Amino acid sequence: MKTISTCTWNLIMYRIPILLLLLLLFTSRIRAQDYIDGNTKGDGGGDGGGGEEEAAPPAPPPEQEMCNGIFLSYNFISREKEYPHVKNVTAQSWAFKSMLTVVNTGSYELKSWKAFVGFQHEEIIVSADGAVVIDGEEFPVKVGKNGTHFAGYPQADLLTAIDTAGDETKIQAKVGIKGTQFGVKPPHVPMPKTIRLMNDGYKCPGVKRRASYMHVCCKRDPKYKPKVIKTKFLPKMYGDLTFTYDVIQSFESNYLAQVTMDNNHPLGRLDHWNLTWEWMRNEFIYDMRGAYTHLKDPSECLYSEAGQYYKDFDFSQVLNCQKKPIIADLPKERWNDSKIGKIPYCCRNGSLLPATMNASESRSVFQLTVYKLPPDMNRTALSPPQNWKIYGVVNPHYKCGPPIRIDPTEFPDLSGLDAVSLAVASWQVSCNITKPKPKQAKCCVSFSAFYADSVVPCNTCACGCDDPEAGIDTDKCNENADPLPLPPEALLVPFENRTNKARAWAHIKHFKVPKKLPCPDNCMVSVNWHVDSDYKTGWTARITLFNWGDVNFEDWFTAIQMGKAFKGYENVYSFNGTKVPSLNNTIFMQGLEGLNFLVAEVNGTHPDKDPRVPGKQQSVISFLKNKTPRLNVVKGDGFPTKVVFNGEECALPKHFPVLSGADRSRSRGRFLLSVIAGVLTFVLLL
Repeated sequence: MKTISTCTWNLIMYRIPILLLLLLLFTSRIRAQDYIDGNTKGDGGGDGGGGEEEAAPPAPPPEQEMCNGIFLSYNFISREKEYPHVKNVTAQSWAFKSMLTVVNTGSYELKSWKAFVGFQHEEIIVSADGAVVIDGEEFPVKVGKNGTHFAGYPQADLLTAIDTAGDETKIQAKVGIKGTQFGVKPPHVPMPKTIRLMNDGYKCPGVKRRASYMHVCCKRDPKYKPKVIKTKFLPKMYGDLTFTYDVIQSFESNYLAQVTMDNNHPLGRLDHWNLTWEWMRNEFIYDMRGAYTHLKDPSECLYSEAGQYYKDFDFSQVLNCQKKPIIADLPKERWNDSKIGKIPYCCRNGSLLPATMNASESRSVFQLTVYKLPPDMNRTALSPPQNWKIYGVVNPHYKCGPPIRIDPTEFPDLSGLDAVSLAVASWQVSCNITKPKPKQAKCCVSFSAFYADSVVPCNTCACGCDDPEAGIDTDKCNENADPLPLPPEALLVPFENRTNKARAWAHIKHFKVPKKLPCPDNCMVSVNWHVDSDYKTGWTARITLFNWGDVNFEDWFTAIQMGKAFKGYENVYSFNGTKVPSLNNTIFMQGLEGLNFLVAEVNGTHPDKDPRVPGKQQSVISFLKNKTPRLNVVKGDGFPTKVVFNGEECALPKHFPVLSGADRSRSRGRFLLSVIAGVLTFVLLL
């Protein structure tokens, strides 16, 4: 064995500390790198101090890699029991978190994506980051068991991977959903029934499920022929009522916008409209022309984020800082006001008529100056408000979609030259009329006839009985009972004055009177349709409009659908009447010039003892039978199948008037006489 020299040994001993130092530094570097990449929990790293970590969504399934279209997935993340804790499983509430993901895996850009999530466990959606609820409802949204629709916001369009080099931030949208659900006890997972894309031109098969995860690949329908779009944005869409939100001037901290409302439905209408929307980026309204907000509160501005940013701003001049302002039209007398008026199509006290009545009054316009907050302090950072809603007095209920970016609106050039100027940016909100739900109408109909002693009154709670202002105590009246038959004269007095008449009439006619009487109809407007006569060549009816409210109706209209009897319509005598076959056999009626004002309810001659008197208008309508030979007026063919007042569909009675006792006897007698006469004729012929 060779011995190590003193020189060699000294060299080895000299290098060992250097090698150990290098090894220590290398190990520390590896550990530091592991800490950065691994998101190790600890002070100052990871999730910020060891908070509870949510379950990460599963990796994209192979189906997403194979999907050539739009890939939707729903991932149920977590839930926890909410207060109050109850023993009844179906009544126990759970706070849940989930993620809806929409990915464009195809080769076509998806504009203004919309998706349906079929919630089925009485869910209440509290927030949805990355989307808005299409129904226009404000959070929290009760979706019940019917599901709800989402629309992308702020990322409404999903580009393709081809055009973005696979940039996931541009080809997919993630919606973080938080809410409450009921009745599903762990370990069961409260998943939706289905998810699907709602954009035109796509077909979605059945969803595939895997525990707390579900997905579907929606592909383009080969039979769908999309409109050729040669512009950057979507073309304008049809709606019964449409809003156009045009930015016509833009600055670093604010912009000037114009809102245009167009009534496109031949029976749509608004009276004393109130418009509301929701600012999503802390904007506020500095001033308006052609409209105003119901509330002006400088203190709300001062204590808001706007007040913190604009520290030297005079907020006493600001019109409104509400997140959800309520906007109304100006009265007619303010049109010439140089400060807030003088806008074309403004200032009609909230009246928006259908074009069938007056095309020049089927549009309303107003302008507003909007101030922005960081991080939107540049001229191109423009976002329209969301969750648009509009209401009238006795008018249809409109369901509005989200704002859709459209081509900039063209305006006549202010120089007067034959030129046009374009808006900086334009969005469209499309709204459609919805059929009133049971007990949610705003007007109702009663039926009567010359052959029936009793009137079939409006349905119980036809216009709802849960309004606190109505003062209806459903503990003292039955909101689900059928209304009591009435004598004809009872239609002329308010409901509170009909009880004694109804009891007396029931005693005379031997009707049963329940211990708990039916609740009132609670409608501001009612319509009576009375079959007045029935003869060999024709028949007549009388329509009467009653205004039980405290609002006058100027330029009112009503429309009726007559079914089989429509072809026999001859004339209406005290109103202007027009046949509109294109609207499901509708007869459109409005007041004659000078008689188009349906006044509000007023006091009787002696207010201390006389009932209040409703505003009233009526007319006789005549029909011929030569075009409707098989019409049976008495069996119900003489009654309308649909009645509309000022755009609102009125609630119809559940049944028709029936022949009175004497009439039934006479009818049976005439039948027997005709039978005997037929038999005698047959015998004589023999």
